[in-house]
Amino acid sequence: MHKGDSAVYEEMLQAEPDVPPPSALLALTEAHRAAAEAITLVLSRKIVDKAPRGDGHPVMVLPGFLGADGYNAAFRRYLTRLGYAVHGWGQGRNLGPQEGILEALQARIDKLHERYQGPVSLVGHSLGGIFARELAREMPQKVRQVISLGSPFGEGRLTGSYPSKLFMALNPPDDLPIEQDELHLAPPVPTTAIFSRGDGVVNWVTTRHGQGSGHAQSQNIRVRGSHCGMTLNPAIWFLVAERLAVPNGEWRPFERSSWKTLLYPEA
Repeated sequence: MHKGDSAVYEEMLQAEPDVPPPSALLALTEAHRAAAEAITLVLSRKIVDKAPRGDGHPVMVLPGFLGADGYNAAFRRYLTRLGYAVHGWGQGRNLGPQEGILEALQARIDKLHERYQGPVSLVGHSLGGIFARELAREMPQKVRQVISLGSPFGEGRLTGSYPSKLFMALNPPDDLPIEQDELHLAPPVPTTAIFSRGDGVVNWVTTRHGQGSGHAQSQNIRVRGSHCGMTLNPAIWFLVAERLAVPNGEWRPFERSSWKTLLYPEA
């Protein structure tokens, strides 16, 4: 990082609330908890396969920081089995909004929209969810809905995330194609922010819509689990399937009732 870049980021840090990263205990147990979620997924496959069936519309799944399409391959296969036309983001490893990435994703959405003659749903894990929100902000007529999984779009994200220093080193602030002052605002399409208070990578308060940052068709939904295991969490698989099944133009909030309160506790 150049000296000038460091100064710009320092100004950004000073302008944000001082939100601490997750506790060391949560961070150190991330791998073990993600492995446990993967095991739980195997044991609950018959249950998650009972999720609502898809209507064939296109869905793009975007990986988190340092991740690639291979990281969420099982999740994409699941959504394909439900009846969606599922695609990865096709940009290799996610190192941030580097030169040409957003333009390539916009072109990809254009092609999917034309191919399937309808808007594309975007599901993004962590940094992938931030990409999804910004793409929806730029292309609201071609994005059906956005679902973010543990994405740190809220105020305090720079101090509340363990990977933020590496992200800042790889992405000079003067070159960022995203308006940082608007990042916390929900895009003008149905938007679901899925978060966990057990997140050991980013502070959960930065992964949900705060007061005044959402709109009539946005919702925060809490789950139990880790950050790294979100694309292997059976409760999230079922929840994403339920959200994707909402008919286009007929958005309705997710309702917690009976057994659902065990998997999706109050925020």
